[in-house]
Amino acid sequence: MTTAPVLEPSTSRPARPEIEPEPTSVSERVLVGVFTGVPFIALIAGIPLAWGRFLGWTDLALMAVFYFVSAAGITVGYHRYFTHSSFKANRGLKIFMALAGGLAMEGPVITWVADHRRHHKHSDKEFDPHSPWRFGNDWKALTKGLVWAHYGWLFDGNRTSKERFAKDLLNDKDIVRIHKWFPGLVAVSFLLPTVLGGLLTMSWQGALTALFWAGLVRITLVHHVTWSINSICHTFGKEHFEVRDKSRNVWWLAIPSLGESWHNLHHSDPTCARHGVLKGQIDISARIIWTFEKAGWAHDVRWPNSERLASKRTNVAA
Repeated sequence: MTTAPVLEPSTSRPARPEIEPEPTSVSERVLVGVFTGVPFIALIAGIPLAWGRFLGWTDLALMAVFYFVSAAGITVGYHRYFTHSSFKANRGLKIFMALAGGLAMEGPVITWVADHRRHHKHSDKEFDPHSPWRFGNDWKALTKGLVWAHYGWLFDGNRTSKERFAKDLLNDKDIVRIHKWFPGLVAVSFLLPTVLGGLLTMSWQGALTALFWAGLVRITLVHHVTWSINSICHTFGKEHFEVRDKSRNVWWLAIPSLGESWHNLHHSDPTCARHGVLKGQIDISARIIWTFEKAGWAHDVRWPNSERLASKRTNVAA
């Protein structure tokens, strides 16, 4: 485990202009609790159910497909494309990525982007919305900080200013429309696997089990893998590249996170389309972007530059 000092005051502009005037309402926080807590309860319930007759091959297939689409919607779409402009996309791909990211139920696209850009501006400093070092560096403070970075920050009343951090997306009519349609995407994220499960098995039980596994369980898996990048990857792991924060590489999260856990390189070179740049670092999201590029749907991809990487390399062995 790494150590770090208590969060330093940010040297950037004061936080208040970065926060929207209206704080998150109590009802909004209740909804966050419902849509993150209920899927987690389903995951716990799924452990004994998996040993019974409540899990079939259709459920596993649908869960895998919806996990891949929604997780990639976050990693490739919300993160590498909308937040960091790691590549350019045609209109159809742009819209698809925004819709796919919405299926992960991690919030509307513009809100997600604004929060993440604010995180990068103040990473592991005072105004970072989800740093695990928020409360200090002794084991009690860090335990509390990990809980905050992983989940607690979602209930923070302060909302990041979209006008300040995501003005480009506010000027994109397609994205504003999809941002407003987020409640509908939440419904689709539950209903679509349910309908497909029922049609593929031609049974109500197939619809119910698909809702459980490809809906509830899949959503909570995507949630906790994504949140692990905020918590685990800013606390444990290796630093292969020089950064000004505590971002680290965590190898065992690489496949479920589709390459996002090569987080140290990402904070060292945020606009790079590939995060796993060293030998053996699997980056599924980068391969997806490569596929989009080969298909002609993406262009101007910011692939790693060997000279730039060498200049940022630390002495830690790969």
